[in-house]
Amino acid sequence: MDRRLRRAPDAEWVLMFRLGLSRKRIAELVRVHPAVVGYHLVIARRRDLELEAAHQAAAGAITGRSPRSLARMEEVIAWIAAESRLPRGHSENRGERSMARWLSERRREAAEGTLDPAYRDGLARVPEWADNHRAAADEARWHHRLAQLVDFRHEGHDWPRHHDYDSEREHTLGVWIHQQRYKRRRGDLDPARIRLLDESVPGWQAGRTRGRPPRR
Repeated sequence: MDRRLRRAPDAEWVLMFRLGLSRKRIAELVRVHPAVVGYHLVIARRRDLELEAAHQAAAGAITGRSPRSLARMEEVIAWIAAESRLPRGHSENRGERSMARWLSERRREAAEGTLDPAYRDGLARVPEWADNHRAAADEARWHHRLAQLVDFRHEGHDWPRHHDYDSEREHTLGVWIHQQRYKRRRGDLDPARIRLLDESVPGWQAGRTRGRPPRR
């Protein structure tokens, strides 16, 4: 795994994304968790409003929106129409589980604003496919907060406080990281999120040492 400290957004990863590579493919190439690449891209999109369009155009050129990928979408849509329900991720049927994972990935992309227009238009025929959009939106919001925290720490700040804070920005991040620590202590924090926090903001569980540092 690439352990080199990277300031978000990493220019190399942003360039790969601009050239059409997916978050998953970038993560495979640089040997980090896909979510690490994800929070870098959240920041990059916020700073460059044309980045997503450039990625979509390049991705379309790479994949050509291949007949295979579109056929997969049609297969999922046909299954939903035949069964009158969405595929279940816990099904005993391997094919159904695969379709559920495919839809889950599309929901995540929709929440992040990266869903390919071809998928968006095709899946519009089955509006219920996005029923779990709230969960996908919550996931995207979590990664956005993590990206903000990484920026905050890289700027040289101590861990943000949820009380006695100096700004609304610090308060927002302080409340968020306090919630993550609380969930971690209770055993309610997803292991994947724990790993991502450990990789992105080492020391997050301990936070500040006792007392406030002197003001400069």
